[in-house]
Amino acid sequence: MSRFLSEDLKNLVPYTPGEQLAGNFIKLNTNESPFPPSSRVAESLNTVEINKLNLYSDPTADLLVSEIAKYYSVKKENVAVGNGSDEILAFAFNAFGEKGFICPEITYGFYPVFADFFGIDLETVQMEDDLSINPEKYYSSKRNIILANPNAQTGIYLDLNEIERIVRSNENKIVIIDEAYIDFGGESAVSLIDKYDNLLVVQTFSKSRNLAGGRIGFAIGNKELIADINTMKFSFNPYNVNRLSILAGSASMSDCEYFIECTKQIIENRENLIEFCHANGFIVTPSKANFILMKHPSIDGKDLYLQLKEKGILVRHLGGLISDYIRVTIGSKEQMDKFKEKTSEIIKCKIQEI
Repeated sequence: MSRFLSEDLKNLVPYTPGEQLAGNFIKLNTNESPFPPSSRVAESLNTVEINKLNLYSDPTADLLVSEIAKYYSVKKENVAVGNGSDEILAFAFNAFGEKGFICPEITYGFYPVFADFFGIDLETVQMEDDLSINPEKYYSSKRNIILANPNAQTGIYLDLNEIERIVRSNENKIVIIDEAYIDFGGESAVSLIDKYDNLLVVQTFSKSRNLAGGRIGFAIGNKELIADINTMKFSFNPYNVNRLSILAGSASMSDCEYFIECTKQIIENRENLIEFCHANGFIVTPSKANFILMKHPSIDGKDLYLQLKEKGILVRHLGGLISDYIRVTIGSKEQMDKFKEKTSEIIKCKIQEI
């Protein structure tokens, strides 16, 4: 670091993204979709629109906001969009962080980074032995609450009734539900926003909408909360979603048939992988996301990650409290077949050594 860096930022530990390696790897480490965007996306990015890149994008992103509002049957005033859900989350931390936040000890790694960056008090809550979240630990909290649901890293889903109990018991605190993975098997909390003015739901186009490279995220909530998010946006970067991403996101949101087909295939591939894990002695979390967390009693998590990497397959080894596990993104059927083949080879060799 330079000698000019602010003292209060010198201990900042940045978020570590998944590896982006060149070469012929099967990439199952960053929870991207294995499928291309909807064909409507390519159609929307035509020469006429590309030639408008000399102009700023619409700061209200009205076309995109309108499509999101239509899909979720809410008003446009209930929707804010950002440069990925990470930007939306950053705005929320900055806007509502005065009372601090609590979150699970195992969750999305950006939450503690945001807390450090904005100087916000963050308390982590211990998980259950099976890595699930006990909702009662979040009732009547002294701090605001942020929960990824399904949870990042574990994929475990908290029932909507439990989410509502948490929101209801914290009427004077903000409850942020980060639903990056909700489309792969859960029920969104968007249905609760008219009932509770302290609920903010955050989603992304990176997973189920096949647009990780488009960097589009959004929040849905009470109009006053959305106004707060937009105040953060217009105080930081009013043109935060670029012209082409607005078009791509709008086209993607309108193609419900393709969205349903892609998520259906990922769910099927996930369930098949879970069956493989159970049949081969792995312990696996009951994921409702587009990834699973898995470990085997005969091999260390880091060792399995490294051996898979040698065989051309990238997965995520997160260390810490889940260092025995690897996290595996659900890819196409062909990718999953190759993953199972190589994993079986590794485990077979390891058992023979023992």
